[in-house]
Amino acid sequence: MFESILEELERMNGKMEYRMDVLPDAAGYYDKECPNEDCQSKFKVNAEDWQNLFSDEAVYCPFCGHSAPADTWWTTEQIEQAKEQAFQQVEARIGQALDKDCREFNRHQRKGFITMSMKFSGTTYAPNLPAAALEEMGAFEPKTFYHDQITQKATESAIRMGRDSKPNIEDYIRVQNELLRGLEIVGDTEKYKELKEETDKLILDFTRNISAIEHSISAAPKEKREDAFNKLVLFLMSFASRTGTRDRLNIFTTNYDRLIEAGADVAGLHLIDRFVGSLTPIFRSSRMDIDMHYNPPGIRGEPRYLEGVARYTKLHGSIDWVNCDGVIRKIGLPFGAKDSTPFLTVTGIDADASKIMIYPNSSKDKETAEYPYVELFRDFAAALCRPNSTIVTYGYSFGDDHINRVIRDMLTIPSTHLVVISHSDSSGRIKRIYDEWGRESQMSLMIGPNITNLEALIDYYLPKPAIDRTTIKMADLLRQRYDAPLKIGEEKEKEGASEE
Repeated sequence: MFESILEELERMNGKMEYRMDVLPDAAGYYDKECPNEDCQSKFKVNAEDWQNLFSDEAVYCPFCGHSAPADTWWTTEQIEQAKEQAFQQVEARIGQALDKDCREFNRHQRKGFITMSMKFSGTTYAPNLPAAALEEMGAFEPKTFYHDQITQKATESAIRMGRDSKPNIEDYIRVQNELLRGLEIVGDTEKYKELKEETDKLILDFTRNISAIEHSISAAPKEKREDAFNKLVLFLMSFASRTGTRDRLNIFTTNYDRLIEAGADVAGLHLIDRFVGSLTPIFRSSRMDIDMHYNPPGIRGEPRYLEGVARYTKLHGSIDWVNCDGVIRKIGLPFGAKDSTPFLTVTGIDADASKIMIYPNSSKDKETAEYPYVELFRDFAAALCRPNSTIVTYGYSFGDDHINRVIRDMLTIPSTHLVVISHSDSSGRIKRIYDEWGRESQMSLMIGPNITNLEALIDYYLPKPAIDRTTIKMADLLRQRYDAPLKIGEEKEKEGASEE
């Protein structure tokens, strides 16, 4: 009697291992916590960057600089959830053993005037649930006088954008900026000051979080960092490698970080944007059609397009864009800097966090009508809405209505095409847009982690990043050789048919 429970307890007497998966948030970021007891700062890291850069190497805290192995950066909440699920698994295993013993006892009972039976009513199953992210990067709870109204409007904005009832930092910034303008108009100085301090702190914390992500990449072990950047270079050059006679590649991003700029520097890819200058470049509306040419040796008066050049537009701004008295400047913020504050207070800039140009996405297109965003979206529409255009989205979840409208207008031109590359479609937004737009012949979907992994894309799906004429000629010769036996065989079949 009770053999099963005794055997199970004997097996559990030794070491037990329990595995729990940890999921990234909706934006693709893992929650991490510094294991240093004097720090314990929480931050977010891109899931793919963590897997590719920090797998088994030492990781450095972006706040205190503490170094520890990559498998020790679990948050307190993740550890507590793992403990709770481990106890549930133990309870379920004991329950299964007791239930088995009860059924075995009942099976050996003889029928008679008095019978005995046993029944176990406890837990016999515990699901192995992954640890979900605590919240999306930048999510926060407003605490000012109008906190309820701000939360309500931010939630309404998230619902309009198809993100259920989960507002992100961009929703909060947009609502608080609108409220700040209203408080300024009515002259409520006290509430204006309180809300502005909270908004400035929100923006500063958000930029610090982005800076921490950049720092974690730049501080990664050399081999891991170089391998990751090499993959990024191959990815960029798969699109940018084109002869000078073709149209320039246009790169558009809604990200605030400078990972693409860092990859372009490593690749030797020159990015053309609207900024002009050397030390603190200024955003110029008159520099839309600027390009780079060169004169071939021995030939004058016949300039050629320079290869390795692409147009680059950050539609939502960047952590190194600052509004200085109505002039948009790009400050010299190094990639990997832990904090942007020291670079905002230099002579000639003298700005605070409220001047950093990281405007949120807008469901009403209010921000996109302001400078410099009207210029950026004009470039976006001009590049897309023309015949034979193809846009490839990577990691874009179609959560910005003003961007979606431009893409949808582009698809009204029959010769255009949209290629969607996405790790997942958990919200169902991509599939919904695919069905609603009714342009199946002009849309191609590549969804799934095995397909959209950067290494898999480079190795199996994207073209080789080479434009040298020797490679092109070699490919043509190989194609001719592979085609030649088929043509000879076809001619012999025709000759045999004519003889018959």
